[in-house]
Amino acid sequence: MLKKLVVGLYQANCYILGCKETREGAVIDPGDEVPRIVKEISTSHLSIKYILLTHGHFDHSGGAKQLKTITNARVMIHRLDASELDFSPDGYLSEGQQLQLGTYLLTILHIPGHSPGGVCIQAPGVVFTGDSLFAGSIGRTDLRGGNHQQLIAGIIKKVFPLGDEVRVYPGHGPNSTIGRERRTNPWFTQGT
Repeated sequence: MLKKLVVGLYQANCYILGCKETREGAVIDPGDEVPRIVKEISTSHLSIKYILLTHGHFDHSGGAKQLKTITNARVMIHRLDASELDFSPDGYLSEGQQLQLGTYLLTILHIPGHSPGGVCIQAPGVVFTGDSLFAGSIGRTDLRGGNHQQLIAGIIKKVFPLGDEVRVYPGHGPNSTIGRERRTNPWFTQGT
């Protein structure tokens, strides 16, 4: 089960991922509009186990503290982005780490470049790319801690090998697939 909510001034994508069998759920990037997120969780009859942050920028993490208070879920972020939060997370995400969510296994891919602690979250058949990879674009690398070469290299080495048919759910904008991005995204087709 997967629901996408576009939240806040910067129109960030927040995802609610749930296991139909166990009703365990995770919220990825609750940037804003927590009451809307909570309503969706309630409608879906989920018990939220994790609040996973792809990076620390406020348009993705702004609602995490409030959502934790309501759901008592564990807030997790990469250690290198934890200082962006105004509270202490419950745990840290790291390269290759696996999290059990009901019958699903989530795998963490550390992709620095948009921010030092940027991660992508792989689930069966999908990858949540935060602000690393968008449909037809990539995340900004001119912000504090950004690195263009790191971002490009991380996507090529860790995201593209997941398979062309894997669906890409980015931090902003429409969904895509790895195959479409590998073939048509101008950042990867112009020999950068």
